[in-house]
Amino acid sequence: MMGDRRNPLEEKRNRWGWFFVAPGIVFFSAFSLYPILYAIWTSFHNKKLLSLKPPKFIGLQNWISVLSSQDFWNSVRASAVFCIGVFIPVFLGSLLFALLISSRKKGKRFYQMALYSPAILSSVVTASVWLLIFDPRGLANQFLNTLLGTPGVDHKWLADPVMVQLSTILVYVWKQVGYYTILFGTGIGKIPSSVVEASMIDGANSWQRLTRITLPLLRPTMALVSVMIFISSLKTFSTQYLFNQHGAPLAPINVLTLNIYRTALSDQNLGKASVMSLFLFFILLVLSWLQVKAGGQGEELE
Repeated sequence: MMGDRRNPLEEKRNRWGWFFVAPGIVFFSAFSLYPILYAIWTSFHNKKLLSLKPPKFIGLQNWISVLSSQDFWNSVRASAVFCIGVFIPVFLGSLLFALLISSRKKGKRFYQMALYSPAILSSVVTASVWLLIFDPRGLANQFLNTLLGTPGVDHKWLADPVMVQLSTILVYVWKQVGYYTILFGTGIGKIPSSVVEASMIDGANSWQRLTRITLPLLRPTMALVSVMIFISSLKTFSTQYLFNQHGAPLAPINVLTLNIYRTALSDQNLGKASVMSLFLFFILLVLSWLQVKAGGQGEELE
């Protein structure tokens, strides 16, 4: 049958396609798929980190224990507070900086690099620097005392429950706002200059161009950046860990990642840690799906 004949060239291309894709599939299976499946399996077993005993199947006991734990829901609350506290200043700050930089005719690269430079620092280095700033004799107290006219007052950046949450948020905002400024700047740069020039010919002022042209055309970028901020802030760990190691109270900053770490390594309970990891994985999966949808909308609008 003529219809059953296969094109040898097409078959050869398919074989080469699988050949080049195979390393990626192996890498994904070894470092992503297998850990996910292993975490699902572990969540139904009583497995200790350093125990030589074989894991014991206990069904849904780990799930029930975790989902009924006040400590776990405190971690969910801490993660939610951190994400919301980070989202507003990072989103608005990066958008404002991007608009200001794009309006300048000279020095755009310099300002972008200056804002982006904290993002290239490791989280450990960043947290260590800010530990010095939040010291009772550090710059944070000096600045706040100068602003409020309260010389010599210790505002307990790393001791008060509210202040320690604010401290971790400030560190993250300082580190990440430059990165998202670059993303917003890229989105602004993709707006056709002909549209802006046409609005100027029609007599639109700066505010009208911002609200009726720039911001509406930036909606796909805004959606993408919003999801990216939530995903990255949910994965925060180093700042909370180092602050706690230096005496900060645990409960206000015991985010999900830190709780997973403590449950797995300190308590050596891999079963409960796997349950919390899968809970976090599900949230990140939903946010990643939203990110893909936002990115797809951006491509359609372009």
